[in-house]
Amino acid sequence: MLLLAGVVLLVGTPIVSTHLPREHESRPALPGATAGGSALDSTVAAAQRRLKRLPNDWVTWAQLGSAYVQQARITADPSYYPKADGALRRSLELESATNWQAMTGMAALANARHDFTAARDWGRRAEALNPYGGSVHGVLVDALTQLGDYDGARTQLQRMLDVEPGVSSFTRASYDFEQHGQVAEARDALNRALAEATTPADQAFCRYYLGELAFNNGDPQEALRQYAAGITADPTYQQLYAGRGKARAALGQSTGALADYARAVQARPLPELLIEYGDLLAATGQPTQARQQYDLVNAARQLSAANGVSDHLTAAAFLADHDQAVEALTEARAEWNARHSVLTADALAWALHRNGRNAEALEYSLQATRLGWRNATLYYHQGAIRHALGDDDQARADLSRALEINPHFDAIQAPVARHLLDTVGGGR
Repeated sequence: MLLLAGVVLLVGTPIVSTHLPREHESRPALPGATAGGSALDSTVAAAQRRLKRLPNDWVTWAQLGSAYVQQARITADPSYYPKADGALRRSLELESATNWQAMTGMAALANARHDFTAARDWGRRAEALNPYGGSVHGVLVDALTQLGDYDGARTQLQRMLDVEPGVSSFTRASYDFEQHGQVAEARDALNRALAEATTPADQAFCRYYLGELAFNNGDPQEALRQYAAGITADPTYQQLYAGRGKARAALGQSTGALADYARAVQARPLPELLIEYGDLLAATGQPTQARQQYDLVNAARQLSAANGVSDHLTAAAFLADHDQAVEALTEARAEWNARHSVLTADALAWALHRNGRNAEALEYSLQATRLGWRNATLYYHQGAIRHALGDDDQARADLSRALEINPHFDAIQAPVARHLLDTVGGGR
């Protein structure tokens, strides 16, 4: 029974009485703290002023480091990560025995850099010192989810909900529900988060993920409504424009969709957004402009790597879908060596398929769907792999499920899935 802060939300997968960038479908992100850019700027400036007067204030060093992590998230500028690392390590130099704040910050930094094993280890150290800190459990939820330890993540989520119910814990609960195929419960958790949201940034954050949940489950009209409400709450929350672009594209509003994506990637040139924009350009007959965005993906990845970010998962998905199968498999294997999440299993399965290794691919694809997540990409990949193995009955079922979940799941791959379904007799 899963409880949210003492309230029964669902009877389902057993768990003690009681998220998240989610990365884009085949590239999930987990929501973290939701403070807006101006609030963070003020926090950073205040910390810097205090440290000029009190350079040995290890608590303020920890706060500054954590604020830098959030600035990197909001601005999509990975150059903040070395600053965060320096501030947090300075805090630990000044106080190492009891400094759970800096340990939690190091865990958040490691999560942001996709070093989820280090994030788990830092989080465990912080938890030993402060088992009642909501932020401590939050970084552990994020790390364990990305490592594929879903039972461990739920345990930490329960603890977070018990000690600190609010926007951060309810949004993480929604992601847990969604991954387990419990869409109504995921929506309820996000609405709980929205009810707790007191700042425009928090409200926009919740609306964004309500929009994502609606879109990923085949309702672009409701998604558009949620994104619009988020923009009304906080027009500086740039990812809402990418969401609105995605929903507009699904509704046939290509001109508005492209304008929204152009705005989003100008403000936040994240690889996943650049890929989506490039794919939409390609799907609307603009291959030269699409290639420009794909080139920026490589530049963004190089910049991230230079600042300590290791993201083989995004690279594997991108390369597999853009005719670089050998390179995709190298990236997918590197990610699988580091963590065994369902999304990593899917990326490896798809890369193996693109390399013609379909029997092996199916083993990983079945791991990817083991939680029951209503994720169209996972079932499209599984259907394509089964078709390649000659099992068209199961391919038909998987492809039909993918398009029933979300017929607009990807600007390029969704039409391929529809064509493949026709090929195996599912469109008749």
